[in-house]
Amino acid sequence: MKNWGYTISKPRVIDLNANDREKSGALQAVEPYLRSCIGCGNCTATCTAGTITSFNIRKLQTLFRRGEFEGLRAEIDKCMLCGKCRMVCPRGINTRKMIVTIKRLLDQNPKNDRL
Repeated sequence: MKNWGYTISKPRVIDLNANDREKSGALQAVEPYLRSCIGCGNCTATCTAGTITSFNIRKLQTLFRRGEFEGLRAEIDKCMLCGKCRMVCPRGINTRKMIVTIKRLLDQNPKNDRL
């Protein structure tokens, strides 16, 4: 058999049933307006921390909603809570409050966060 230099890649499918989404549900209960996020990226585009670090608020929110908490605490600590993201949100989502709530939820059971 000829080797054409191609290999079969590992599938990039996200198994949401394997993730623990209990904290994500708690976030949705406390901050129900997060459901209105359209993922426009304005928050990420104006983020001060994002210009000097690899912080991405949209990615943070997506990972938390999926129940993927690996390294999330270290990522969220990059946020400076300046509030620029909140000012540019077309849906009026209080992103600063979301960040603080996510921190609190991660601190409730830190052994599951594998930080």
